[in-house]
Amino acid sequence: MEKYFEILKKCPLFEGIGEENLSRMLECFGAKVIFFDKKYTVMAEGSVPGYIGIVLSGSLQMVRIDYYGNRSIVMELRPSQMFGEAFACSGMDKIPVSVVADEPGEVMLIDSNHILHTCNNNCGFHQQLIYNIMKELAVKTISFHQRIEVTSKRTTREKLMAYLLLYAKKAGKNSFEIPFDRQELADYLEVDRSGLSAEISKLRAEGVLESSKSKFKLL
Repeated sequence: MEKYFEILKKCPLFEGIGEENLSRMLECFGAKVIFFDKKYTVMAEGSVPGYIGIVLSGSLQMVRIDYYGNRSIVMELRPSQMFGEAFACSGMDKIPVSVVADEPGEVMLIDSNHILHTCNNNCGFHQQLIYNIMKELAVKTISFHQRIEVTSKRTTREKLMAYLLLYAKKAGKNSFEIPFDRQELADYLEVDRSGLSAEISKLRAEGVLESSKSKFKLL
């Protein structure tokens, strides 16, 4: 497990926990690492929540598919980010989304019961872990509110510009690269791909932005 320590130390779950405790902690939790290919489903919609995951390499997407088969990307997950903690803490019977690999990589899975309930060893880091989970849930709540702010716009153009402006603010500059290709961006914004491409072309023609694949520059 030591080879993953540099990534794990960046994970919000282990904030404030020294490396000397990390190896013992992972052994106590029975943490396991799985390797996945692109499109592999790490967590399936409708399954029972039982694990908290940490991305070690590659990338994952949290996706929701509605009754008609329309796909929406809820969140992009990169190395050191965790997922599944909200489902584990909520007590829900079934996971309402799927977590699917966008590219090959590795993920660490930890039984949520080992984190949310103290063990017989009375490990001193449990309270810190629970605090870290609550803090991360608060951060993600704010992120979800920002997504709602984007997807609640009326038109494709308004949704696109709201997303790009938020991303530019996050990047701290007017030139940036988003983590989505065109289809994924359409899925995230919950719009039709052809309509999205048409709006990007119009905005380029109007001198509002420049773009090349996933790279954008606001003018």
